[in-house]
Amino acid sequence: MPVYLEIAHTLEQEITNQYSGGDYLPSEKMLAERFEVNRHTIRRAVDELITVGKVHRQQGKGCMVLAQPLSYPLHAKAAFTSNLLEQGSHPRCEVLKAHLIHANSDLAQQLNVELDSRIIHIRTLRKVDGRPFAVIEQYLANLNWWPVLQNFKSGSLHQFLRDNLGVTLTRSKTRIGAYPPNHQTCRLLQITPSLPLLTVKTLNVISGTEMVAEYSSSSTRSDLMELVVDH
Repeated sequence: MPVYLEIAHTLEQEITNQYSGGDYLPSEKMLAERFEVNRHTIRRAVDELITVGKVHRQQGKGCMVLAQPLSYPLHAKAAFTSNLLEQGSHPRCEVLKAHLIHANSDLAQQLNVELDSRIIHIRTLRKVDGRPFAVIEQYLANLNWWPVLQNFKSGSLHQFLRDNLGVTLTRSKTRIGAYPPNHQTCRLLQITPSLPLLTVKTLNVISGTEMVAEYSSSSTRSDLMELVVDH
C-alpha cells in the first residue's frame, strides 16, 4: 500500500475515534514531522480524506473535520430517539406547536378519516448534540388522546403514548424523498436553501392491528443523517 494511503487510513481512524465535527487536523508541517514524510505525501493523504468526506480544506485555516452523518435504520420498529442514543448521541425534542386542525384531503386519506374532520397536529424540532437536526410534523386521528397529549413537552412522542396511554405504534409504510427547504425550515434547522432535506413520511398503526393511528413527515438535514435499509 502506498505510504500516503497508510497515512490516510491512520488519520481516518483517528478522526472517527478522537475528533468531533468542527475540529481541525494538525498542520501539514506537524503531520509531515510526525509521519516522517514530505508535505506532498501528507497533502495526498489529506486529499483522500477529502474525497471520502471526512475533512474539508479551508484556505488559511487548515483541514476541518466534517460532522459525520448518523445512521437511521428503516424498519417497522425504528425509533428516532432510542436509535440516536444507541449511537452515543444526545437527542433533544422541542415542541413547537400542538393543536387541533381540520384534515385536508391528503391527511384525511392518510389517516382514514373524513375530509375536514378534526385531528391532532404536533410539530417538533429535534436536536442532536445541540445541533438542529430535523423538523417533524405528526398527525394523529384519535381525538380521545388530545387531553393527554397536551402534556407532551419533550422526548419521544411514541414513548409518551406508551407510557401515558398504553398505546404502541408500529410503522406500516415509509416513503422517502429529497426536497429543497422552505424559508421556515432553513431558519429552524440553521441551513442554507442549497442544502437538500431528507424527507421521510411514515404511516403508523396500533401494534397488532391495522388501525391507522399516526401519519408523520420528518424533514432532516441531509448532511447529518443517512438512511439504512437492511435486506
